[in-house]
Amino acid sequence: MASELTQRILKNPNYQQLVKSRNALGWGLTIVVLIAYYGFTLAVAFDKTLFSAPLMSGMVTTWWILVGIGIIALTIILTAIYVRKANREYDRTLAKIIEEEVQS
Repeated sequence: MASELTQRILKNPNYQQLVKSRNALGWGLTIVVLIAYYGFTLAVAFDKTLFSAPLMSGMVTTWWILVGIGIIALTIILTAIYVRKANREYDRTLAKIIEEEVQS
């Protein structure tokens, strides 16, 4: 069972707004990653020649490798965006909410 303090925090309008904001960002970033990964997979499945040309004449590395690395980099960047926002905004807001509820 949740304690009385936990119940007050869960009912706090600022906490509910924080959860909505966090979930919206999380789902938004998730959708971007899913579009990138599934777009890459579908492009490979339906048009194998789309990026199969070498990066430069005489090279074995194709554009697919570059696109794949770009998708991995995108995922890392989006994760960093979420972590930065969580550390700078969400954690501070949650600490303030807890402090308010403990004092009341």
